[in-house]
Amino acid sequence: MLAKILGVIGRLMIGAGVLILLFVAYQLWGTGLQTQAAQNDLRTEFDQQLAEARAQADAAGSTTTSTTTEPVAPVSTLPDGTAENPGDLGRPAEEADLGIQWGDPIGRILIDKIGVDFVYIEGVELSLLQDGPGHFPETSFPGQPGNAALAGHRTTFMAPFNRIDELSAGDLVQVETVQGTFTYEVMAQPDGLGHRIVGPDAIEITEDKGDDRLTLMACHPKYSAAQRIVVEAKLVGNPAAKTKASEPGDRTELPSLGEGGDAEAQQLLASGDPAARLPALLWSAAALAAIFVAWLLGHLWRKARWPVYLVSLPIVGLLLWHAFEWINRALPGAY
Repeated sequence: MLAKILGVIGRLMIGAGVLILLFVAYQLWGTGLQTQAAQNDLRTEFDQQLAEARAQADAAGSTTTSTTTEPVAPVSTLPDGTAENPGDLGRPAEEADLGIQWGDPIGRILIDKIGVDFVYIEGVELSLLQDGPGHFPETSFPGQPGNAALAGHRTTFMAPFNRIDELSAGDLVQVETVQGTFTYEVMAQPDGLGHRIVGPDAIEITEDKGDDRLTLMACHPKYSAAQRIVVEAKLVGNPAAKTKASEPGDRTELPSLGEGGDAEAQQLLASGDPAARLPALLWSAAALAAIFVAWLLGHLWRKARWPVYLVSLPIVGLLLWHAFEWINRALPGAY
């Protein structure tokens, strides 16, 4: 009797271990499939924005007869003084409102040294960061005057900022928006490195420093959300015209960084989604029920055990996928 009990306990522990390994695999690789699909859609949408910006610039140019008209977008220059942006991709500089809502694609970030090429979106809510890097709504837009701050995952969801610890002072970061292409140069920290480590509630990294800079933030160390790694880069050349801040959209209800202090910022970036707990529980229960039914049928129909398992496999896999997705949203580690 004791041997049977120990055998059942052993099989349950093995099964639990397999499920944990599957969940880890989902976090490291499965989440990337979701992000890749989202990036494809975001890239298409952002390319349409760029095409509209070009059309507006061309239309403005064709109706202008003066040869002294200022460019519609600022020119960002590289350290050697060469022009990086000819100014023909931007919307008119006097346009004060780009109509950006939270969840919208608003730019593209490229860091050749570490292989970063992502469309970033407006907002840093966890559900949004699953689609790619996000822009802190309380900060300036990239390419504009002030401190523009972006957050991104480091180990999950394609890990856009996985290797930002490899950036050194002087490395270049490019940002493309409807206002043009802008180049930032990584700044050296007091210890000489291209990054620094701060606490999870250090929202001062998003504050205006009196210059034009880009701040990149991700969780640290890898596979943990205990701290934050921060890379700061200064704008090379002139900034674009300042535009209005974004507005809430239908995709998210993002709280303001300025209305809850450090506690709210920590909850925003390091806590799970409470609304995901019930779906996670229901999908997990459904997956476990499917596993139990498959085992029971295989036990009752021993001669047809493997056909039963093969038929059950895609059903169990689909249920586990949804369960893992909701569990991942509910967990507090936003790394």
